[in-house]
Amino acid sequence: MYLLQTILVCSLFYGTIKCEVPQYRPVPVPKCCRPEEILIGSMCTRVNGTSRWYPKFTSKEGLSNIPVDYSLVIGRPNCGHMQLWPIYHYESSADKLRLLPNGILRHYYDNQVPNEFEYESGESLQDTGLFHDYEFGKFCLDKKIDGIESEFAWVCMPDHTQLWTTNEFLMRNIVNPIAHGITIICLLAIAIIYFVMPTLRDLAGNIITTISMCLILSQIADLVRLLTVFKSHISLLIAEAFCYMSLLGAFFWLNSLGFYIWRTFKSRNVFLRITDGKKYCYYGAYAWSCTVVLGCLAMFAHFTMDYPDLSSMKASDKTREQIGSLGMIIFFVPVAFTIIADVIFFANTLKKLNRMHTYGRIHHKLRHSFRMFVLLLLTMTLGWLFFLSSFSKYEGLINSHIVVNALLGPLMFYICVINQKHVSYLLKKTCCYENCFCPCCRPDNGSEWGDEMTAMNTDLNGEITNLKFITV
Repeated sequence: MYLLQTILVCSLFYGTIKCEVPQYRPVPVPKCCRPEEILIGSMCTRVNGTSRWYPKFTSKEGLSNIPVDYSLVIGRPNCGHMQLWPIYHYESSADKLRLLPNGILRHYYDNQVPNEFEYESGESLQDTGLFHDYEFGKFCLDKKIDGIESEFAWVCMPDHTQLWTTNEFLMRNIVNPIAHGITIICLLAIAIIYFVMPTLRDLAGNIITTISMCLILSQIADLVRLLTVFKSHISLLIAEAFCYMSLLGAFFWLNSLGFYIWRTFKSRNVFLRITDGKKYCYYGAYAWSCTVVLGCLAMFAHFTMDYPDLSSMKASDKTREQIGSLGMIIFFVPVAFTIIADVIFFANTLKKLNRMHTYGRIHHKLRHSFRMFVLLLLTMTLGWLFFLSSFSKYEGLINSHIVVNALLGPLMFYICVINQKHVSYLLKKTCCYENCFCPCCRPDNGSEWGDEMTAMNTDLNGEITNLKFITV
């Protein structure tokens, strides 16, 4: 109608006014495969009409399904010297793709995408630096089925280094994996030391080893969960479940350690007939059964009773890929209850210690374990609180969690190894030679509880010359 009106006006004023009829050009949209094909695996495969891919235009503010006249351009982009890079967009993925009405592909790489529910009073993410725009010729779009259905794009890696130098990218993609690696190495060193040393393989030492292994599994699963190239939704769900269940198991084992110390100080007869092996089995039955039951309950609640998400209601793929709010509540609320129980054990044990005037050998040994338990409780609680803060959208809290997570492993290594004099003594005695002439490699003559048989001085021929028994 508008075109007819323009032609009519121009015909009336022909010769006096120069009229130009506007030319409407459709927006070119690059498609990786032919119109009747989609990507199945790595091959373009012909499909029926219902399974074909059609471009969906979205405004910068998040308004979807905008009607735009378009034309498909078939073929991958010619990147030249730049690298061709794949991007996957599916439900709950960190990478989001949006085709703007002007034909530009916008890639949000931090899961912070404006939508029509969040767009209020002209606010958008235009100035946050959390996206990158690809012009025509630098990308192609298509549907891809590879385990899950996702929107796929081949893009030309940009030459500039603005993306790689932003604080968000450095903290989450470089500093965060390094922090996880440091923590995993320190926890693995604690587990090896307490497992290899014979005098450390008592009940408290076995619990420390188990806590370290649980935290190692939690760190590995959390690192896998943060990888944006990890595409399978089932694997992501398994990684999250392992992360939360391992963290929950670590706090239940810490609760068992606090209960063991409190009960031993409370008991009048510390020379019980039950062995440390049987005690470890009893505490293990308590910790693992609670962890498994709560984990299964959380997963059941996630798949059956979890709250619906507005973003997932609009997505084409309805399969959930991350544990929902109700499942996370079931995972994290028991941790808070174990911390409260540990505080009660700490207060009662400290009250009992203040009333004691003489200590036996076992009580002296447990005093070191009690100090280690208190420091571990403070460190793990602090790490857990910052881990909860990492689920927020505030960059300061997320970066604080990354820094605290980097300090978690060294702090636990200091608490369990360096701060324990008998452990450092055993390390020096095992790792250094007695006939070493270097004073720094020679262990001290003093030892702690349980180290009587290791406090033997031998001469160069290996014969025993002096045997020292340390009494407390």
